[in-house]
Amino acid sequence: MEMSGLILFGVAFLLLIVGIPVAFAFGGSALFTALINPDLGIEVFGLLPYRIFGIMQNFNLLAVPLFILMGFILEKSKIAENMLISIGKLFGPVRGGLAIAIVLVGAILAASTGIVGASVVMMTIISLPIMLRYHYSPRLASGVIAASGTLGQLIPPSIVLIILGYMMNISVGDLFKSAVGPGLMVVTLYIGYILIFTLLKPEVAPPIPRDESYFQVAISALKSLIAPFLLIGLVLGSIFAGVATPTESAAVGVVGALLLTLFYRTFSWELLRYALRESVKITSMIFTILIGATAFSLVFNESGAGDIVTNFFTDHIGSKWAFVGIAMAIIFLLGFFIDFIEISFIIIPILMPIAEHYNIDPLWFAILIAINLQTSFLTPPFGFSLFYLKGTAGDKIKTGDLYWGIIPFIGLQLITLILVALFPKILHLF
Repeated sequence: MEMSGLILFGVAFLLLIVGIPVAFAFGGSALFTALINPDLGIEVFGLLPYRIFGIMQNFNLLAVPLFILMGFILEKSKIAENMLISIGKLFGPVRGGLAIAIVLVGAILAASTGIVGASVVMMTIISLPIMLRYHYSPRLASGVIAASGTLGQLIPPSIVLIILGYMMNISVGDLFKSAVGPGLMVVTLYIGYILIFTLLKPEVAPPIPRDESYFQVAISALKSLIAPFLLIGLVLGSIFAGVATPTESAAVGVVGALLLTLFYRTFSWELLRYALRESVKITSMIFTILIGATAFSLVFNESGAGDIVTNFFTDHIGSKWAFVGIAMAIIFLLGFFIDFIEISFIIIPILMPIAEHYNIDPLWFAILIAINLQTSFLTPPFGFSLFYLKGTAGDKIKTGDLYWGIIPFIGLQLITLILVALFPKILHLF
């Protein structure tokens, strides 16, 4: 039985290394392991259709495609672009001000869209040339943009939190409320780091001169914030007030985003086609991975490997904190090689029975995992934010500068992880 588990993970890792798509790597490794194990055989997959059908009946998962659609509508509506330009002008004359503006815009985009790729690409196109033109350090510039783009993985409405809520059988609304405190903590640490770093090394982020009066820029910035805050209030406010479920609020968010495009006269049928097409692509990818991961988990559990892992932690570790530390270390290391979706679908089912054995608060554990998963977008070589930024920036940024630039922000995320682990009351600030 133990050998089956090793073969399962070994084949999956080998398939990923040679470039097989994740869903097929996990599904293929499950099929191979079942066929060579006489105790399993192809019959083990008789349960798979029932599991998949159960997944597709989950009401909360309907929020995933809806929030993705809302994000893509806002991406093409120019609302986020106008906000970044206005807030950039507002903070530009301050040393490191444009970097601070990017963090604030990243947080607002996270609370209104949550689409990492769209946020990073948009901020790279608009902000990076300006930062480099005014002699910002390439490391600081690239690190700030990549890190700020990942805030949507923790700040609700977050696809990560929706998936964790499904996998861990936790209310998505409770997860959203609990993630606000840690999310704001990450934003505060980012801004604090920029202020201290630019104070110690003024040459890395010089002030950017402004031609317009402060009053004009402030009014423009306030106007640009009205639409995102209306949408945030509509979506998160309805969830926190208990008026709507996350899925219902996601549907309202889509309608709200469309109404905003009509109000700002940026709506077009091409915008809608683009948003629908990209949303279908990403949603299909997520659910295909979910099916492959379900097959993987089925073979893993039926082979008895799950019981071996559980017994190891309960019999040989014997400590809640040791388990949490090892679990966080495993998730962090896996983030270097695979995406948060695969980690959620494969690792969470293995860890949950052990967490229940130690009577660990599932809400607290889920937020720790969410913070940890946020780092997977920044850790090389497969951090998606790094791919988005480098692909958009081209030769403007060296890969070495990009990798060095994100290290402090990974450290700040890990500090947040430690603080939330030690002070669980942070989850109940809102």
